[in-house]
Amino acid sequence: MSEGRPVSRRALLALTAAVLAAHAVLLGVVLAPLHFVPPQAARPFVTRSIAPEPAPAIAPAPQPAPPAPVAHRPPAKPPAHIEASAGSSQRAAALPAAPAPEASPSAQMPPALAGAAAPSRDAGAQSTSFAVPASAHLHYKVMAHVKGMELTGEGELLWRNDGHDYEAKLEVRSPLVRTRTQTSTGRVTAQGLEPLRFADKNRSEQAAHFQRDKGVVSFSGNKPDAPLLAGAQDRLSVMLQLGAMIGGAPQKFPPNTEIAVQTADTQEAQGWTFTVEGMEQLRLPGGNVAALKLIRNPRKEFDQKVELWLAPGMDYVPVRLRLTQPNGDSVDQQWSSTDRG
Repeated sequence: MSEGRPVSRRALLALTAAVLAAHAVLLGVVLAPLHFVPPQAARPFVTRSIAPEPAPAIAPAPQPAPPAPVAHRPPAKPPAHIEASAGSSQRAAALPAAPAPEASPSAQMPPALAGAAAPSRDAGAQSTSFAVPASAHLHYKVMAHVKGMELTGEGELLWRNDGHDYEAKLEVRSPLVRTRTQTSTGRVTAQGLEPLRFADKNRSEQAAHFQRDKGVVSFSGNKPDAPLLAGAQDRLSVMLQLGAMIGGAPQKFPPNTEIAVQTADTQEAQGWTFTVEGMEQLRLPGGNVAALKLIRNPRKEFDQKVELWLAPGMDYVPVRLRLTQPNGDSVDQQWSSTDRG
């Protein structure tokens, strides 16, 4: 037993030493990463910039003084079929007031058409005053020539103007033809009429909306929108707007004056150009009337020819309207009487 104890003590010491050595190895393996330098791939990427050889010194050119700020107006983007515009007033009211002196009629047209049909005198740019006619109820006799046949009917234009808003309603009736009704509603401004909605009803009603907050004319039937140009009108309001413009300054519209205005129906907006032809003496169902004739000639295939007579003695309201189709068919609307108020 006495000989066994030292052995056990030595064995214990040896075992202890082995355990301590093992811990030392483990501690070394665990702690080593705290002092280990990362391999090259783990080092942060460092770039070196090599400066080029300096170029010969050149004195900088003197910089001109910055120009005075100018108001920026984005160009209008009319549709491809717009033939002419009546200016670029941001108010987009009826027909525009005079543009800046440097502006020219061709500069206000779409680039593709800038010179295609520049008016000899841009009446929209000249006009500075408008005389919108007072409320009236006009009656017409309607004569149509269709495929060699003659048809007759009646028409009436109900026009209301309270100085702030307007409403126009044109209705044509015939025993053999379905009644057709067109309406235009909008505002009365310092620049004449500013339409908001135009409707055309034959079998069903279709409409055009002048969305001035968005700068577009939208149409029923999923037709694409058209940019809303300054002075835009519809096919009904344009007759009354022309009368208001000419009535405000008759001396500015001698014969051969051309008046360009964007005109919308229920499917598209086109540039219409009217030419002043001069005064004529008319024998109408309502009596003899002196009237100023304007004409809009066809500009492309299937265009209508539009002839319009405005009576100075009746606030330049339309007393005759004749539409002629390319095949010769026509509708002639002639004044027969007026109810005022």
